[in-house]
Amino acid sequence: MGLRAFFQEVSTDLQENEGGPAWDWRDFFSLIAISALLTVFYYWGRPRFYRRSLQNDLSSWFETGGDDLLFGVLPYSYWAVASVVIRMLIPVFIIVVLFREPIRDYGYRIKGAVAHGKIYLLLYAVMFPVVLGVSFTRSFQHKYPFYKNAMLGADHFLTYQLFYGVQFVALEAFFRGFMLFALHRRFGYYAIPIMTIPYCMIHFGKPPAETFGAIIAGLALGYLALKSKSWVYGAALHWGIGITMDLLAILQKGGFK
Repeated sequence: MGLRAFFQEVSTDLQENEGGPAWDWRDFFSLIAISALLTVFYYWGRPRFYRRSLQNDLSSWFETGGDDLLFGVLPYSYWAVASVVIRMLIPVFIIVVLFREPIRDYGYRIKGAVAHGKIYLLLYAVMFPVVLGVSFTRSFQHKYPFYKNAMLGADHFLTYQLFYGVQFVALEAFFRGFMLFALHRRFGYYAIPIMTIPYCMIHFGKPPAETFGAIIAGLALGYLALKSKSWVYGAALHWGIGITMDLLAILQKGGFK
């Protein structure tokens, strides 16, 4: 079967669709774009890539290494910038230039979501005792914070949290923004569990409790994003939980040095 025949068959199948919501090229393109962006970020957007491929070249710019603040947070600043480019700017380009749609239709809005603010605060209150309990485990203390020198003082901790937070904003913009709203047009509320699958998978390698918790979080945040038509408060909640996890891990290990 040639490539042209393949696309003709796909087009015919989408048109017939047994009376379901009509597919269009944006639905098909969204699924391919999501897959490609997830792949690009995994291989070239994480701190691991920076350390493996860029750190040796850039380390010569610094007279100190290791404990130096600027040198230490570079992998996480790279992570933040890559997150914004791959998870936000490229999807926004797709939405505005290719789809010719307003980005507010993909969760880039605050108005209308304010009424759901109390729900996000309630979710934080529910999550806090869970995170507190998990913070006593060795696996949690070993994993967090990712930037181990965050324990050295407020300057290290706050600088790292700034980049960490930017990464959370971009993460929510991608999963609870671009991916969720693009798929919702075709799959309705089934878009929530579909989005939750790759969201859970990006937690592989973290403590099992957190990975299983990502399933619940993905479903809850996805539902709230669709109801409020915004992912912004989800990003704030995610960042708040991240800061709490890092603080508890540091306190469990003896506090700031």
